[in-house]
Amino acid sequence: MKFYVSMAFMDTREAVEVARAADDLGYDGMGIPDHVVNLETLRTPYPYTKDGKRRWEAFTDWPDPWVMIGALALVTTRLKFVTTVYLPAMRDPYSAAKAIGTAAYLAGGRLELGIGVGWCEEEFELLGQQFARRGRRTDEMLTLMKKLWEPGWTEFSGEFYSTPRLEMEPTPPPIPIYVGGLSDIALRRAARHDGWIGDLISTDAALQRVERLRQLRAENGLAMDDFTIITPLTDAFTPEHYARAESGGIQGIITMPWMFYAGPGATLPEKIDGLKRFRKDLALD
Repeated sequence: MKFYVSMAFMDTREAVEVARAADDLGYDGMGIPDHVVNLETLRTPYPYTKDGKRRWEAFTDWPDPWVMIGALALVTTRLKFVTTVYLPAMRDPYSAAKAIGTAAYLAGGRLELGIGVGWCEEEFELLGQQFARRGRRTDEMLTLMKKLWEPGWTEFSGEFYSTPRLEMEPTPPPIPIYVGGLSDIALRRAARHDGWIGDLISTDAALQRVERLRQLRAENGLAMDDFTIITPLTDAFTPEHYARAESGGIQGIITMPWMFYAGPGATLPEKIDGLKRFRKDLALD
């Protein structure tokens, strides 16, 4: 089982030290969340809580993921970085491809692109992007960005984007694409790419989705051998819990180890101590 340390809601000033500690301690990666702004008032309910309220307080840090990954890549040697999740359809494809490709280049192949289609209509409106048909635009953007990341000249003609002959450098290493989301539409999109990222979810619910992904991959004539599944789990705390998840096909866990020891108010020293204790308690060393 691989373990990714989540940066969600973390003080940006702590990120470098947490990344260095995670790298030194043998963690596999870091999960980097994405929001551009946090609007005070929303019409759109948050879809991942029962009451529709957001999981974070106002003035929580949401650093730009590509600036953050570029910085963390330069102070680590082995950690991978996965976005949890980035919304391509909230941007234009050329700026997004440039930022992602540059971060991947600086990370030396340690970047995994986790994407979603988004839920907050007001944030799309603010950034001048259409909320409707964002799923179809996401699919086309991923196709276009893959072409932009290839060496040489690129041309593209799609439903939403038309690209004259151009080139974009530097050419990044291969960037695997993992799709986030819990709906069947999200799972179908994930099955067409390189992996799936879950949200906070129970082990049973996650394993049900793993089985659905197996079915969808098989329908497309694709195996699971080169397909990655990463998710946080709400009810996994012990080696036995993680072993069950792994035997069911979950390869990576996104977690905040300090939450088990110091809680959400953990200081930077407590976060690093939690990273150490978690590995020791799970006999990962």
